[in-house]
Amino acid sequence: MADETIGIVGAGIVGLATAREISLRRPGTRVVVLEKEHAVAVHQTGHNSGVVHAGIYYAPGSLKADLCVRGVSMLREYCTERGLPYEEIGKLVVAVREDELDRMENLYRRARNNHVPDLRKVSREEIREIEPHAGGIAALHSPRTAITDYKAIAREFAGDIGTSGGEVRLGFPVTSITNVPGGIEVASGQDRIRVDRLILCAGLHADAVARLAQDKQEPRIIPFRGEYMLLRPEKTDLVRGLIYPVPDPRYPFLGVHFTPRVDGSVEVGPNAVLALAREGYRRGRISPRDLLGLAGYLGTWKMAAQHWRTGIKEYRGSFSTAAFMKDAGRYVPGVGVSDVVRGGAGVRAQALDRDGTLLDDFRIHQAGRVTAVRNAPSPAATASMAIAGHIVDAVFDDA
Repeated sequence: MADETIGIVGAGIVGLATAREISLRRPGTRVVVLEKEHAVAVHQTGHNSGVVHAGIYYAPGSLKADLCVRGVSMLREYCTERGLPYEEIGKLVVAVREDELDRMENLYRRARNNHVPDLRKVSREEIREIEPHAGGIAALHSPRTAITDYKAIAREFAGDIGTSGGEVRLGFPVTSITNVPGGIEVASGQDRIRVDRLILCAGLHADAVARLAQDKQEPRIIPFRGEYMLLRPEKTDLVRGLIYPVPDPRYPFLGVHFTPRVDGSVEVGPNAVLALAREGYRRGRISPRDLLGLAGYLGTWKMAAQHWRTGIKEYRGSFSTAAFMKDAGRYVPGVGVSDVVRGGAGVRAQALDRDGTLLDDFRIHQAGRVTAVRNAPSPAATASMAIAGHIVDAVFDDA
């Protein structure tokens, strides 16, 4: 029905892209985005590294692979049309040890299956031609991998929603979700709004908001803080494009890497340490409620039993700049502690199942009038416009 009211919880880039897509595809539909903060893109979107992923890493046939590859071209076109930053600076995925070559070869085959454009293998000598200061014995080069400003894109999406007659309602922390005859009532304290359908894009609070809507208990969101160093300004010319390690397939994290930003700075990181608060951007931030939630969930302990050695290594890098830079220095030899300063941090909303499995693929669950995005980690920002289309197709399958 064209005169429906659709509510969306969460004004990160996925929620805003979804609201925008509904406004474009279903004129006359009222769209209301409900956001607890007083600005859009405050959390994962606002702390994003800005990389536009080309689709190298993701299992062929997965939602990540499909939506990332589709989303890149959509995002590029949107940024070009709106005059937003979009710089194809390229990426090297670098093997520094012989035992990484098989993993790199598997990654190459995966990327080819995902139709990553212009991807090629490069030798030690070719690495130096692309990145004169980089280390490594072999690499994959993705020249079309880009960087952008996702916070600026999110603000532009919010503007599109308003232009289409929709609303982004800030300062609206959702406290209850209730089924009522013919629709859903969403409340923030005494403030209430009735919608015909509801889409949950709550990121770091995805599981908690889904529980308000009587959705499944699992997966739970486990917050991982990713901390960055910044190259000192006089050292930024050591890095031309993105320099990444060959990732460990056991983890949904890509490892410490070098990331030029559209503002000219270069980040080194992130690590991945368990945060003690869902919004734990600082090391000392602890939320008793979130900590109890972590401690009381069986999946947390099973994950810890499987990955405690890696956890100790990551925490060592969190407290020691020397340990942090030891890994990074393999990819740009000579860059060390004196060449960096502490940068910012982001928190990744990582979905975890009860058996301790860290979920890798996007997970979107639909129950009646409620659609819940339960896991949307990287490359969700890259894929945001394609994810929006996927959600709208599922929600309006009667269209």
